[in-house]
Amino acid sequence: MTIRAIVTDIEGTTTPIAFVHEVLFPYARARLAEFCSTHQADPVVAEALSAVRAESGAQSLDETVAVLLRWMDEDRKAGALKTLQGLIWQTGYEAGVLKGQVYDDAAALLLCWQSQGLKLYVYSSGSVAAQKLIFGFSDKGDLTPLFSGYFDTAVGAKVDAGSYAAIAKAIGIAPGEILFLTDMPAEVAAARAAGLLVAQIDRALDAEFSHDDNGVLVAGSFGPADLKIVQA
Repeated sequence: MTIRAIVTDIEGTTTPIAFVHEVLFPYARARLAEFCSTHQADPVVAEALSAVRAESGAQSLDETVAVLLRWMDEDRKAGALKTLQGLIWQTGYEAGVLKGQVYDDAAALLLCWQSQGLKLYVYSSGSVAAQKLIFGFSDKGDLTPLFSGYFDTAVGAKVDAGSYAAIAKAIGIAPGEILFLTDMPAEVAAARAAGLLVAQIDRALDAEFSHDDNGVLVAGSFGPADLKIVQA
């Protein structure tokens, strides 16, 4: 088994789910209306608001914000919403109010893998801009130099095997030489269907690693056992 690249999810994999749902989402929600009102003339914001109106039929700014808040409640993977959330988070990161949380073991092993010459990529449902903010303003320092590229749902849904095939094509590496890390079983299945190697991260796992009924590696962390598997 030769692994030339590692593609990692963020939420629940490199970063605690609680950080996303209990810190980032509430931060954006509390500031959404004011941000949209203040920045509605900005071309990027205006384009996002226009996209929301076109999809939802909303007319006024208040109606548009109400739609966005509803989409937040639904955890909808809408590009316009992700764009606006990312812009709001950027202000928080740059002000030092927000700091991306990255698990200790994830940061250490990503550094180790990159030093060994493995290519590292991110694939998350959050926008590429939001991904770069989490790693760029992380509690482990600026980790963005570790990564060779970032992918979001513009490449396709994370439960669609075609998305992983598209990533493999984009980075120019055969699917069988790519290891995908995620905490979601549905994403495991999609990546395997595309021919990628997969490890499922389960932070609740007591043992360092095991295998599920389908032979998929299930690891409790980015621990030394995982590193040995990558080097095999």
